[in-house]
Amino acid sequence: MSGERGRGAVLHLLTAMILLGGGLWWWQTAPRQTTDPRLLHWRLSAEQLLPDVGDQEMATTLALQDGAGHEEVADVGHGEFLVSVICAGDNGSRVRVSLSRYDSGRGMRCSGARTPEVFTVGLADNLHLRVNVEAAGPVVFRYTLQRMDR
Repeated sequence: MSGERGRGAVLHLLTAMILLGGGLWWWQTAPRQTTDPRLLHWRLSAEQLLPDVGDQEMATTLALQDGAGHEEVADVGHGEFLVSVICAGDNGSRVRVSLSRYDSGRGMRCSGARTPEVFTVGLADNLHLRVNVEAAGPVVFRYTLQRMDR
């Protein structure tokens, strides 16, 4: 009996060691999600400076890397809209915002004193909003869209 108990104990011990080794290997080799800690601060800043309001059609906050671009296309219907945009990032960071494929866009600083830029636009059916990070990303970009003719 003691010989069988000893072999059983050794088998259980080896099984536990293999499971423990496999768990450690899995933990060490799992891909790490690297998030820039500045992005959370910038996101909170952008959302505080350009908060959600009850009568807005839509709002989006994006984290964009250096040299990245994003295009937003949304069916909003016909009408006049108030577009508000803000950007937050490191010193020297800039984005270019345009409302069509044919528009060269408007450049915005993402650093320093940040205030939302607000402009009115007439839309036939769709909103085409393009954002390109020009320099010193990553940045956090936020926009809101409100219908004017209610």
